Amino acid sequence: MDTNLELMAFAAVKNLQAAGLTVATAESCTGGLIAAALTGVPGASAVFRYGWVTYCNEAKERELSVPPSLIEEHTVVSEPVVAAMAQGAMRKAGADVAIAVSGNAGPTAAEGEPPVGTVCIALARRGAPRPVHTETLYLPAMARNAIRNHVATKVLQMLASL
Repeated sequence: MDTNLELMAFAAVKNLQAAGLTVATAESCTGGLIAAALTGVPGASAVFRYGWVTYCNEAKERELSVPPSLIEEHTVVSEPVVAAMAQGAMRKAGADVAIAVSGNAGPTAAEGEPPVGTVCIALARRGAPRPVHTETLYLPAMARNAIRNHVATKVLQMLASL
């Protein structure tokens, strides 16, 4: 595993522990990389609740209760869809915080889908003034695994700075 990823996972777990928060993950293009990084940290069991890899649309709909109409209207790589993924994960896991990612890491984009390198991230937090933060990253010059590592590191940084 990438050293940056390990360092950020350690910082995220320690921050979540200090804040008394639990976390759940809902991943698509990162394929469980974020959950693996978090659970690789000793003591992660105090904060990590659940992790879902919902790679296909059906999994997002069935496991995280993402409405099919939301995917149809916005595409699976969109801020509304990752927001719904994060909220579904937080609710189903009973976690305080949930992250969700969906994107296109390549090598190609299907017709009507966002271009390779487009990744949407959501961070949901129970009781926060703004319950879901979303953002879209554009990483067109990166290779597939570089995109996955970059996104996972970014999400862990977000958790480390809650």
